[in-house]
Amino acid sequence: MEDETSGWQLTESDPGVFTELLKSLGVPFIVDDLYTLDSESLAALQPLHALIFLFKWMPSSSDSVTPRHAGTDDPNFPGFFAHQVVNNACATLAVLNALGNITSLKSGSQLSELLQFTVHMDPQTRGLVLTSADWLREIHNSLSPPSAFSLDGLGLPKKAEDAYHFVVYLPVMGAVYELDGLKPYAIRHGVYSQSGEGWLNIAREVIEDRIKTYPVGALEFSLLALRDDPLPSLQSQLEHYQSIGDISSANEILGRISNENAKRERWAFENSLRRHNHIGLVQGLLLSLAKAGRLSAAEEVARKVMKERVEQRKHQGDDMDEDL
Repeated sequence: MEDETSGWQLTESDPGVFTELLKSLGVPFIVDDLYTLDSESLAALQPLHALIFLFKWMPSSSDSVTPRHAGTDDPNFPGFFAHQVVNNACATLAVLNALGNITSLKSGSQLSELLQFTVHMDPQTRGLVLTSADWLREIHNSLSPPSAFSLDGLGLPKKAEDAYHFVVYLPVMGAVYELDGLKPYAIRHGVYSQSGEGWLNIAREVIEDRIKTYPVGALEFSLLALRDDPLPSLQSQLEHYQSIGDISSANEILGRISNENAKRERWAFENSLRRHNHIGLVQGLLLSLAKAGRLSAAEEVARKVMKERVEQRKHQGDDMDEDL
């Protein structure tokens, strides 16, 4: 289906976007970036419900390379699984494929009714029903940058764009599953031990194996963690330490609460920017800079800043490769 007719717009792989989506769905979870899969970092995010993996789709690699931890198709998957039947919906669909398998999930009435309505449907029909929900599409699109202008009709050469896709790894009925809306079946990666790291131990091996199919230092993937909102628990801990007079522990918790609140404020600001079309402002600034003879200098500064950001992201990718 063509993007302009599907009604679903592209979204960013950003924890603030996913957390706002969860908030709109009435779900008391948040999403955090993961730059490493080491045990200590994962333990700090517990309870952790799912890992959302964004990757650059490479058909040649997927056809010719079979990862060690490829898993097996499970036509009788006992949980919730929906196919992706329209373009650009994979981010929200990945979230729903995770939420639909979390027992005792607390959510808003619309999501609860939608999940309940699709319980006995096959994955294809379930995907059609989910992406036909106008209210769900509106929530999804509200977090997408507005479509500013089209280059159609300018005679520019057509260029194939890179395709990115979201999949989910999570525990279901004692086994680790990979839910990819573009595949016919849920993929089973084996039974996990209830001791130690549990399901995350298997998920780590599968994701590590997948990342190794990319060149060292590649930026074609990112990893997000779906977890409980830590603020209620931190607030309870703070009240406990204050009640027993443990000032040192209380101050430590206050620092963590402050960091969480600062993160939420940054997310809220970034999401507010996503909801506005800034093309007119940018055009006005560029014209003003050009008239003042300062456009070339500003362009050089912008190139330098972008280069630094790319290098910083590359180092984060290198750090993740080393940890893996």
